Amino acid sequence: MTRRLVATLFYSVDGVASDPYLFQHDSFDDELGQLMTESIAAIDEAVMGRVTYTEWASYWPGHDGPDAGFADFINGLRKHVASRTLTAEEVTWSNASLIEGDLLEHMRSLKETDGGDIAVQGSLSVVRQLVEAGLLDALTLIIHPAVAGTGRRLFEGAPATRLRLIEATTTTKGNLVVTYGPFEG
Repeated sequence: MTRRLVATLFYSVDGVASDPYLFQHDSFDDELGQLMTESIAAIDEAVMGRVTYTEWASYWPGHDGPDAGFADFINGLRKHVASRTLTAEEVTWSNASLIEGDLLEHMRSLKETDGGDIAVQGSLSVVRQLVEAGLLDALTLIIHPAVAGTGRRLFEGAPATRLRLIEATTTTKGNLVVTYGPFEG
């Protein structure tokens, strides 16, 4: 049995996926909190790109306060870092290691090991590569009822790729939670 490779991204109505704290505003609600709690419970390894790794490795270790639960989760998780510029010696966050070689081959091999879900954390370029290769089992977009205006879009410049709708729900604050999988046609 292969493990699931999943990603969840906060998204604006105009397709921006970077820096969600700039457009989430007051739309985060109890349903999203429950969704995040449930998805975290199934995850036992993470994949992240260089930018997410660098930002998170300087923020989450030793973090406490209202996000202490997530800090405990992400700090204890085994983390695989996809980077062409970082060296193994620069990847020093607890339980983190640099992916040696090809990202797609690494992910194919990792999916064949025992364990729970493997989640891509942030890392738009990693998510896009995995979707294009058909390796991502579930892509959940949490579309906030806001227009970001500017920012990076997940599929900007990507080739045409078909996806299959797995599930769609709406929260009380108007967030659309849509999960897609690889197209089976």
